[in-house]
Amino acid sequence: MPSGKSHDRITFWLLPLVLVGALYVTLSPALSVTVAIAFLIGGLMLGPDLDIYSVQYRRWGPLRWIWYPYQKALKHRSRWSHGPIVGTLGRVIYLSAWTALGTVVGVAIVNHLWQAQLTWPRLSTELSAVAIAYRWQGLAFLTGLELGALSHYASDWIDSRLKKLLKGRPKKRPKKRPKKRSKKRAKPRRRS
Repeated sequence: MPSGKSHDRITFWLLPLVLVGALYVTLSPALSVTVAIAFLIGGLMLGPDLDIYSVQYRRWGPLRWIWYPYQKALKHRSRWSHGPIVGTLGRVIYLSAWTALGTVVGVAIVNHLWQAQLTWPRLSTELSAVAIAYRWQGLAFLTGLELGALSHYASDWIDSRLKKLLKGRPKKRPKKRPKKRSKKRAKPRRRS
């Protein structure tokens, strides 16, 4: 498999292509930038290799512990971590669960300390309105995340196939070189 640095290079090389492709499809600079930013996040931070101790995992810094249960639950390169669409949606749902837990704790702390009187019906109404208002940006973001992960899947797949092809090919043996004649000339024999 390509190393983490190779995956990073592939992500950066493909970024201009993704940006131009998104602009061609959406005809919107704002949505194209959203796709490109999500592509970087999907390729560098929220990619398939979060199921192992990887460069992507280490980039989460002090928050990387949230990915430990994910690593224990999934086998590396399983369909659930490295599968197109399924893998990305799984990581988004997993991260959303942690975000929801943090929100519940945060709202409870804010209500307790500052008596903010935040209610769940009010918050859900506001969040629903935001989700509807920004639905195209959300779709562009999810598309970018999937494209970032797809660059990872594709490079893994291509690398595996190339190794399999090269492994199956017989190795070329070097041609036998003719023996070199020594530069010393043999003395002519005397005839008697």
